[in-house]
Amino acid sequence: MTLLDAPVFDELRARRRRNIAYIATGVLAVLFVVSWLISGRPVDWPWNWPAHLFGRITVNRFLTAVEQNDLKKAYGIWVHDPNWEQNKAKHGVYPFERFEGDFGSNSSQNTYGAFHSHEIATAAMYGNTLLVAILINGRKSDALDLSYEPKTRQLSFGPPDAELCLPGSTDAGCMRR
Repeated sequence: MTLLDAPVFDELRARRRRNIAYIATGVLAVLFVVSWLISGRPVDWPWNWPAHLFGRITVNRFLTAVEQNDLKKAYGIWVHDPNWEQNKAKHGVYPFERFEGDFGSNSSQNTYGAFHSHEIATAAMYGNTLLVAILINGRKSDALDLSYEPKTRQLSFGPPDAELCLPGSTDAGCMRR
């Protein structure tokens, strides 16, 4: 085939290919935005969005169980082991009795009192873990900082050297989102 024998330009086929490319690009853009919205509008890299999504879901499930005073279920969510009662030796670092003292509604170690409501104020990646600041019982300050480990799906208390800034906070020592 020589240059003079080139096939005739098919305008309909070219338009169809261009339209398919535009539609595919539009669908990918919509999926990108929807996944960002579902994961809680994080200001983070897209590959960290699943950690934000599953971390927020786990924290909400955990705090809902604490609000219902179902501490056994809440501890199972905390250690990511619904059958934790059969594996008590596995969770000896933070046993249920200590957990009950930290989150029990009438415990002297619980500074929040009985949990009635919660609101996730902010979340940010800190290394490989997700730090989540939660406002308990309608408070505007003194957030409960929890850490979510995406690989093990376990919760823990946030590190003492990393405090998330709450919306409207002017504290210079906190970590900005």
